Amino acid sequence: MALTRIGLAGLAVMGQNLALNIAEKGFPISVYNRTTSKVDETVQRAKIEGNLPLYGFHDPASFVNSIQKPRVVIMLVKAGAPVDQTIATLAAHLEQGDCIIDGGNEWYENTERREKEMEERGLLYLGMGVSGGEEGARHGPSMMPGGSVEAYQYIEDILLKVSAQVPDSGPCVTYIGKGGSGNFVKMVHNGIEYGDMQLIAEAYDVLKSVGKLTNSELQQVFAEWNKGELLSFLVEITADIFSIKDDKGDGYLVDKVLDKTGMKGTGKWTVQQAAELSVAAPTIEASLDSRFLSGLKDERVAASKIFQGDYTSDVPVDKAQLIEDVRKALYASKICSYAQGMNIIKAKSTEKRWGLNLGELARIWKGGCIIRASFLDRIKKAYDRNAELANLLIDPEFAQEIMDRQAAWRRVVCLAINNGVSTPGMSASLAYFDSYRRDRLPANLVQAQRDYFGAHTYERVDMPGSFHTEWYKIANSKI
Repeated sequence: MALTRIGLAGLAVMGQNLALNIAEKGFPISVYNRTTSKVDETVQRAKIEGNLPLYGFHDPASFVNSIQKPRVVIMLVKAGAPVDQTIATLAAHLEQGDCIIDGGNEWYENTERREKEMEERGLLYLGMGVSGGEEGARHGPSMMPGGSVEAYQYIEDILLKVSAQVPDSGPCVTYIGKGGSGNFVKMVHNGIEYGDMQLIAEAYDVLKSVGKLTNSELQQVFAEWNKGELLSFLVEITADIFSIKDDKGDGYLVDKVLDKTGMKGTGKWTVQQAAELSVAAPTIEASLDSRFLSGLKDERVAASKIFQGDYTSDVPVDKAQLIEDVRKALYASKICSYAQGMNIIKAKSTEKRWGLNLGELARIWKGGCIIRASFLDRIKKAYDRNAELANLLIDPEFAQEIMDRQAAWRRVVCLAINNGVSTPGMSASLAYFDSYRRDRLPANLVQAQRDYFGAHTYERVDMPGSFHTEWYKIANSKI
């Protein structure tokens, strides 16, 4: 057998599909998995799906030796210790100048640690975020490689063909930057995804709980929304979900799904990083809190019996108007979610001196990934107009769109509150906008309180300098 172009270790769902994608694009690939049945399964799939040039190996030595030099091996294994174990297994057979690429959702600092360790052994290392799920991996994901530039150059030709292809925009891959930047960008992508999904769920809840739309009507609404400014993968699949009947009983499947949302940790990491960087990300934070609350199913059932009552408003609802208002509220809230995510990335890029190109990130998210949406093209153009844009909200186009939609946005949030329906993501987005647009906030009182009890000092609006007042003494001297 001739030597293959690349190797892939880790043949769970993502690994299998990415390997088949690489082979289908004309690059002979070797595959390996600790559980050998996965290797045989992948080889069989390659035969069924077009006799693709994919070759399976049951031991790491023959796997590594089957790849042409300098060898490139992609790992797709669970983050954390399994990655270190896989690296140790592979590195025992790799030679100086070979390259390992971690394609999982890894914590960015682990990637930076491993890159340094590999460098000491003469090996190159990349941390590469891969978004798009099973279908994306098989037919074209969005890919976010960061780390060694030399390592990226080894596989640039493969990634350009394997990634999602968007007309007039190109392959959904680019070299992100140094260190753990690729993993960090993928992490924040997932945080934005959390926000996006939560906002869509709230739109559904308001339309269903307040507007009394049926699943059939909801399917039509989301399908129609997917033809306009909300065109996106998540809105598209939401419309699909509302159309699926339950194959195990009566009615629609969505109504039988337990209302507990799972998570793997990248959303939590995003919120933690936002806090570390002092970047406000209330929409993403609200989405994470909503997942926490959804997990308290038994407590919520018990609480629903304690807090019984009629939480509905007597005000009649114009269904057509509500649908239009919710569409506008969803769009305005989405802008806030993306703005927050981009600000987290920008702050980290500044701290780490990565020099990340936010417009280019928006471009590679236009296809293949879970948050792909038509308005990402407009985000790219916003950063093309002004690479130093302080916040997406103040781009002239987005600023006008928010102003045009804010009345509907406020109506939806108020209507939800008056009907006892929680909209934490939309409410947080609106509060974020209202705080950001005001030239004066009540933070003056908070700082005065801090100075009162802790002598933390304060600045004044009318003169420079740092000041401290004996608030307690002055207040009590008047008694």
